[in-house]
Amino acid sequence: MINFAWPWLFLLLPLPLLVYYLPAKKAAQESAALKMPSLPNIDASTQVNSQNRKAPIVVLTICWCLFVLALTRPQWLGEAIDIPTQGREMMIAVDLSGSMQIEDMSLSGNTVNRLVMLKSVLGDFIERRVGDRLGLILFADDAYMQTPMTFDRKTVKQMLDESELGLVGRKTAIGDAIALAVKRFDEKQQSNKVLLLLTDGQNTAGKITPEQALELAIAKEITIYTIGIGADVMLQQSLFGTRRVNPSSELDEQSLANIAEQTGGQYFRAKDSQGMEEIYTLLDSLEPIEQDQQQMRPLTALFYWPLALAALIALLYLVITNIALLLPRALQGNGNNQYSQGQR
Repeated sequence: MINFAWPWLFLLLPLPLLVYYLPAKKAAQESAALKMPSLPNIDASTQVNSQNRKAPIVVLTICWCLFVLALTRPQWLGEAIDIPTQGREMMIAVDLSGSMQIEDMSLSGNTVNRLVMLKSVLGDFIERRVGDRLGLILFADDAYMQTPMTFDRKTVKQMLDESELGLVGRKTAIGDAIALAVKRFDEKQQSNKVLLLLTDGQNTAGKITPEQALELAIAKEITIYTIGIGADVMLQQSLFGTRRVNPSSELDEQSLANIAEQTGGQYFRAKDSQGMEEIYTLLDSLEPIEQDQQQMRPLTALFYWPLALAALIALLYLVITNIALLLPRALQGNGNNQYSQGQR
């Protein structure tokens, strides 16, 4: 069904008539017509246009009606769709620090960096969360709300896929990420308030320490599940040959485990893509939010159709008018040339 967002704009339809028939304008037009001298040598095409004034009036009327129709913002209102109510509300905080570029993760038999693995596995998880309300926080030097709480899983996944290393800095502000989630959760009074924090390092930046952010989370009854990302062993080539190193030496597992324990959550260690699958088991164990049944009706904008049609009609009229004016002159010019050649 078609719906108009601003139907009161239909009142603009008679506006050209009001302007045209204003008494002052009409008197001015009449006085100008009386003072206009007669011109004996008027071009034939101009006489034809003056005699046929209905065509431009009709074209302008149609274009004006279509323009007003576009201004009212016509929309197609689709059928009502039930929104799943048995879901969870979870904020996902993703680390974009410089260490996430370390290539120590295995994904489909290939070695990739930590962010690529996280995007792949976490992206699949987001797509599976039908009925959940998800939000996305990106943090490095600072923490930023990339996507607020929404049922639109496709948008959350898209924002995750478009994230890049160095987008918000090179360090790690774990405290700021937790504090930002606390602030966002505080706007919703009835929520299970779950934060999923994924990082591969320790807090090295930010205005709020993890300890201060933890106090805020406990006061707001927010459950935090932390995931430490990074392999234990990595082969590194050097001038002296191949050696085994620990690429996760900077991962502060003790702090992440303490944050999870103090808030009633749990700490997980993801050493590869298989380890990340534990997130699914964790979230399946969370209690869903009880809400009233909600419905939504999708809206599709239609304003560009009348707007495009008005522009097309105006363009065609200008083209046809110019052709009608130039064609007789071109034919007349050819005739004069032929006549001159005949005289010669």
